[in-house]
Amino acid sequence: MKALRCTTLVALLLFSFFVTVQFANAEEPSLSIQSEAAVVIDGKSGQILYGKNENEKMYPASITKIATAIYALENCELDDVVTVSENAANVEGTSVYLEVGEQVTVEKLLIGMLINSGNDAAIAIAEHIDGSVEKFSEKMNMFLKNNIGVTSTSFVNPNGLYDENHYTTASDMAKITQYAMKNEQFRNIFQMQEYQWDGLSWDTTLITHHRLLKGEFPFEGITGGKNGFVDESGQTLVTTATRGDLDLIAVTLKTNYKDVPYTDTIQLLNFGFDNFHTEMIPKFSTLQSNGKNYIAPEDLYFSVKNGEQYKENIDPDGQLNIVNDANEIITTFPLTPEIEESETSTVAVSNPHTEKESSIDFFPGYVIVLFLFIIGFLFVRKRRAKKEY
Repeated sequence: MKALRCTTLVALLLFSFFVTVQFANAEEPSLSIQSEAAVVIDGKSGQILYGKNENEKMYPASITKIATAIYALENCELDDVVTVSENAANVEGTSVYLEVGEQVTVEKLLIGMLINSGNDAAIAIAEHIDGSVEKFSEKMNMFLKNNIGVTSTSFVNPNGLYDENHYTTASDMAKITQYAMKNEQFRNIFQMQEYQWDGLSWDTTLITHHRLLKGEFPFEGITGGKNGFVDESGQTLVTTATRGDLDLIAVTLKTNYKDVPYTDTIQLLNFGFDNFHTEMIPKFSTLQSNGKNYIAPEDLYFSVKNGEQYKENIDPDGQLNIVNDANEIITTFPLTPEIEESETSTVAVSNPHTEKESSIDFFPGYVIVLFLFIIGFLFVRKRRAKKEY
């Protein structure tokens, strides 16, 4: 009996050890982010994977031009010809040295604005689309709110020059960039490392100011980026990266040190790539719950921690909830009731494949504990049998 108690105690201690190791491995590694605000999101699902003061209002500087670019791409054509005004040519700060009366295509202005951070190019675009900087800013803010869903952003110019009423958040900037990255024309410019600029008064090779994009900090998978700086905002940075099927967007806001946005961004991207993956329910898939069928209205992307189980539950209102191990809702999607005779594929509400995969790491611990317990139990039985014999 004493031997049985000892065996049981050993088994329980081993079980406790394996559980402790499992949860220790599941803990998120600590990040040492020096920028005052930062966020990394899944570029497909939009879910925040890590945030620091991500909802605090901050001054963005030239990363504003990401918003200007996507608004312009949806409101004019790349081959539109813009006549540069005196207001645009004389704007302060970084420029591509546009001359009054110079005629430049929107595409070339977007390249000069994103690669070389030309404030003059940004003003020229704004005036071309809406007639004035003020009207452009007003309409762009409406666009950002209505089309993208930002909640804490107000831009009063297209280039990011300081104004106390010109602000955003790390979270909003990540949303804006996620939206912009869906546009192929934006992606093509955003990833450019250099461009041969042939202007009326300036011929040169533009080289991106984003140090990760041009390889100063080696990092696999960088797909685009924009930096910014004014005294009031400090250094700001937006970066996109892809490895395999995982797209990430990292935003850092406010630091006075030039290297910090890049070291922070590397931490954020490594954290995302090391700990998460993206799942997807295809558009028009049928999901079943309580005898009712629902349709996925579009490809539904959601982010899951590596090794984490999740379930798909549909509530009575037809809303799909993705629920994790701790019974917390990861994200939700509205579904459409299925129309009769819909020709769609059927997807089970639960995801046994994911649950099976995420159970693999934990499985050996149970097996070893069970094995040791059985061996101990048989050993005790054998000794007791000998005594009784």
